Amino acid sequence: MAMPPGVRHQFSGEDRRHSPESRLAGLDLLASAVVLLDARGCAAYMNLAAEQLFEISWRLHATERFSSLFVDGAAIDSLLGEAISNRFDEMRTEMALERPGHGPLELQATAVPVDAPLGAMMIEFREIDHRHRLDRGAQLLGSAEANRELVRNLAHEIKNPLGGLRGAAQLLELELDSPDLREYTQVIIKEADRLQALVDRLLTPHRKARQLGPVNIHEVCERVRIVVQAEFPDSLEIRRDYDASLPDFTGDKEQLIQVLLNLVHNAAQAMGGRGVIELRTRIARQVPIDRKVIKLALELHVIDNGPGIPEDIRERVFFPLVSGRDGGSGLGLSIAQTFVQQHGGLIDCESRPGRTDFRVLLPLA
Repeated sequence: MAMPPGVRHQFSGEDRRHSPESRLAGLDLLASAVVLLDARGCAAYMNLAAEQLFEISWRLHATERFSSLFVDGAAIDSLLGEAISNRFDEMRTEMALERPGHGPLELQATAVPVDAPLGAMMIEFREIDHRHRLDRGAQLLGSAEANRELVRNLAHEIKNPLGGLRGAAQLLELELDSPDLREYTQVIIKEADRLQALVDRLLTPHRKARQLGPVNIHEVCERVRIVVQAEFPDSLEIRRDYDASLPDFTGDKEQLIQVLLNLVHNAAQAMGGRGVIELRTRIARQVPIDRKVIKLALELHVIDNGPGIPEDIRERVFFPLVSGRDGGSGLGLSIAQTFVQQHGGLIDCESRPGRTDFRVLLPLA
């Protein structure tokens, strides 16, 4: 288990004058999740990466058995028993841990016994699919951009003929004496206008210059929450789980409001306006975006308990004109991904019946 300089010697029991927490603070420098368990199985310490990985606060759960936080934490208890019995110096294994209401985490765990008084065992967790996520994020952005470019080119090809079609219909209408016949030209004009509006929406995200300034993500969340809650005042619950320590960052506030509005409104409509949506903000570290690892990022989740995204469109949900809802234009998520990508970020999604989680990542450093 790789440790930062000055940390390894602390497990020999030296320097008893300092608290265990102060002596382990160096573990926060690690990108991997590290949990120190005492002989009872409680978390004597968790570094920041572990809190982020498991989405829990160490201090709030310090008195609980760590294994009890998961649907099946038996593998952790088994490792702890062997560590206390001195059956290994270092143990590497794989395990799947799932917190109630969360998706399962496929993890590689490295456990080492620890001498008292610090604890009984230290475990380092690494997500097995880290490389997969890195590649998936790059593939998602690449595919979305390729599809957007295709649609933009198609939109330009459609735009000019539409103008000619509408103009011809107007001229024809002037030559017609019969009101019945003019009804047909009105149909042509209205449909041309509808298609023109659709084409403009396809092109707008790339035409409008960004207006950069300081952005507080919680102001964005609250503005969107009020708007959507007003549309579904009695049947929709929007819960808030904010990290108050998140700093302001530079971005286009109006674009980000549109991003979140598209995500929350889509979730509400997918549930028929009835259900629970959670807005959750966190700090994320060592985040893979477009084959690069971002040291510090803002992580915004929009989680709903609706039916989930249909499986046949789940991998294409950010493509233009793809919609799982009757009457939907299929542009909301595509535009949201474009705006976030212009901020150097990424939106990804995990969905199953009863839980859909759209995660927005925006670089902070």
